[in-house]
Amino acid sequence: MDELQCCVTSCEKPLDKVYWDNQYQSNTIGWDLGEVSPPLKNYIDTLKDKNIQFLIPGCGNTYEAKYLLEQGFTNVTVIDIAPTLIENLKNKFENNSNINIVLGDFFEHQGEYDIILEQTFFCALPPTMRQKYVWKMHQLLANKGKIAGLLFNRTFESGPPFGGSQNEYNLLFQQSFDFLKMEICQNSVTPRAGSELFIEFQKNSEVLVNLYPFEGITCNGCKNTVSDKLSALESVLNVNMSANFSEVLIVSQNEVALETLQKEIAYDSKYKIGNKL
Repeated sequence: MDELQCCVTSCEKPLDKVYWDNQYQSNTIGWDLGEVSPPLKNYIDTLKDKNIQFLIPGCGNTYEAKYLLEQGFTNVTVIDIAPTLIENLKNKFENNSNINIVLGDFFEHQGEYDIILEQTFFCALPPTMRQKYVWKMHQLLANKGKIAGLLFNRTFESGPPFGGSQNEYNLLFQQSFDFLKMEICQNSVTPRAGSELFIEFQKNSEVLVNLYPFEGITCNGCKNTVSDKLSALESVLNVNMSANFSEVLIVSQNEVALETLQKEIAYDSKYKIGNKL
């Protein structure tokens, strides 16, 4: 299993509604490109069905949504947790019935989408939430739906943004999604040249993707032992534990009973796995 660790200081930031709303109130949005990113623009230009249902999570000023609407797409939903931003977007897209603007937590959102566009949402989340991201993306996508967009292929001293690597993404998304594309972008904006991966992942609708709370692990060695034991269970295809050891993502061909999971970790009384989310 992987040896990835959470950042030490950056994950202590309260990256909540207050934090992000303050960024928009103070206009501290250095990540904002001011336009649709070239890789996503090119991807959108390849899409022919104007009725595709899009979701853009952590949408920010959502130049991608603006471009989609300009190209004639009719089912665009954007969601962000920052009230100031959402109020601005409602004014910006006033009277446009082709866009649904949602103030809320992506992880509580309900719906079904053909394509979820990834543009600086994944990297804005604390690294401890990456397993939850995979779980929720799988939940929100329609059969054969896709995640398409950009992930950083580099690390940062602090965050957000929080970086990552192609190897990490392979371990994180494998089995939950089929990798149609994951490659270094050739048309990134200049400040991000060579540091972005363009991804197109298709939902694997033949598997179950579940997320469980976990207690008792305090080190990577214990995490690896537990992950290996759970991975050896019949029908389990992938096990990926969060960087702070508080959640475990389990991908399986069939439902695995909670009792079976509990029995596998019962060799240490400290370990406890809870009901799936």
